[in-house]
Amino acid sequence: MGNAILFFLIAILYASVGFGGGSGYIAILSFTDLPPSQLRFIALCCNVVVVSGGTAVFIIHKLLNVKKALPLVITSVPLAFLGGSIELPHQSFFILLASCLLVSGLLMIKQPHNTSNPKSSSVALNLVIGGIIGFVSGLVGIGGGIFLAPLLYLIKWDSARVIAATSSFFILVNSLAGLAGQSYAVSITIEWSVLVPLLLAVGVGGLIGSRVNINILTQIRVKRLTAVLVIFASLRIFYRLLI
Repeated sequence: MGNAILFFLIAILYASVGFGGGSGYIAILSFTDLPPSQLRFIALCCNVVVVSGGTAVFIIHKLLNVKKALPLVITSVPLAFLGGSIELPHQSFFILLASCLLVSGLLMIKQPHNTSNPKSSSVALNLVIGGIIGFVSGLVGIGGGIFLAPLLYLIKWDSARVIAATSSFFILVNSLAGLAGQSYAVSITIEWSVLVPLLLAVGVGGLIGSRVNINILTQIRVKRLTAVLVIFASLRIFYRLLI
């Protein structure tokens, strides 16, 4: 019950700023004794539930430029599938997870919020960005939006709304690819009594979050709050690995 409430709150926070919440969910799950395969599976399932609605809204409002986003997902989807199909040794997984959570938390704090004068980026650069983030996302069990959005802001890829739409779409397709990779190659025992309440919680939270009209100042505060959670989870994992 406690995790469901936390997942509900994380879904609201992340959906309100255009993300699925994968890094937040897996940060919470890292406090449990669930094996890595289940951590990844649960986080990716929750991601899909949250960003499906958000992506649909972006499409309806014609904010998703599929042609421009295509080079990002052409490489990310197969590599997210490949990453999802790889089951790392327990300690290696948690070292990678802690590192990714730490980086994502710092990116959330430092992420710029101004995309004045967007610039066009090369197709080759988009292919490389998508492929690297997709593979790491599949390995760890997140959608990758938390890495993608700051990079797109940094290179002034497009407007804030288009970047949010692209990130949502990116998270959706990579989460599905990661799940497919896991289902194909990794033996997963699904504990429905654990998974279903979490899916319901993030489903409701995501609906609320996607409809919350928040200004830029509030977005910065929300991201910093979630960044603190993610960084704390990262440091806790590192501590557990050292003792």
